[in-house]
Amino acid sequence: MRANMVEDFADDRRQLSRTSTVEWVVDSLRTRITEGYFTPGTRLSEEALGEALEVSRNTLREAFRLLTHERLLEHRRNRGVFVRNLSMQDVTELYRIRTLLEGAALGAAGADSSLAELQAAVEEGEAAAEREDWQAAGTANIHFHQAVVALAGSPRLTEYLRGLFAELRLAFLVVDDPRRLHEPYIPRNRALLTLLEKGEVVAAQRELAGYLELAQRELIAASQEAAERSSR
Repeated sequence: MRANMVEDFADDRRQLSRTSTVEWVVDSLRTRITEGYFTPGTRLSEEALGEALEVSRNTLREAFRLLTHERLLEHRRNRGVFVRNLSMQDVTELYRIRTLLEGAALGAAGADSSLAELQAAVEEGEAAAEREDWQAAGTANIHFHQAVVALAGSPRLTEYLRGLFAELRLAFLVVDDPRRLHEPYIPRNRALLTLLEKGEVVAAQRELAGYLELAQRELIAASQEAAERSSR
């Protein structure tokens, strides 16, 4: 756990009046987890977080329960609450769901669907690559795929995939070389956007399916290599 957590969470505390306490704590911790502040395997201390967020242990425990339901945390008997480490089976299942739902979202997009969010995410990723900020490039890639899902026009689907992307981000965080994971997909996002701009939806679906299959293989390989290095 970070030694300067009280200072780190100062901005989070200032947001408290805007929402209910438990929802606010859940949002704060979810963001910190998916951005890598708390890495997979980290034990979350009720005492330290209670002090940092200035909330009760009961509030924290309810937030932990909700984040465990979202599969971002796990409770280990007699040991406490930890940020989850995704298994290879988890990663495979998440990519299978993504392929089905993102492909369907592309097919559901109408001719008048706005591609502005996709365009913004592509530009965000290209800018991150130019400054070699590969964690930011990974965030931009998530934004791109969230925009793909949004083409379906379904708030429920968008909310479901938001949780899935948050869970998948846990697998990204254990990889030692984020550039390897994210750099190849910046031009592929641009290519996918170009197909959609041309109205070539079937070709875009094929491109997306191949793209996600490759991404899954690369993530599993990189995760296995990182695990082997850490065990030496």
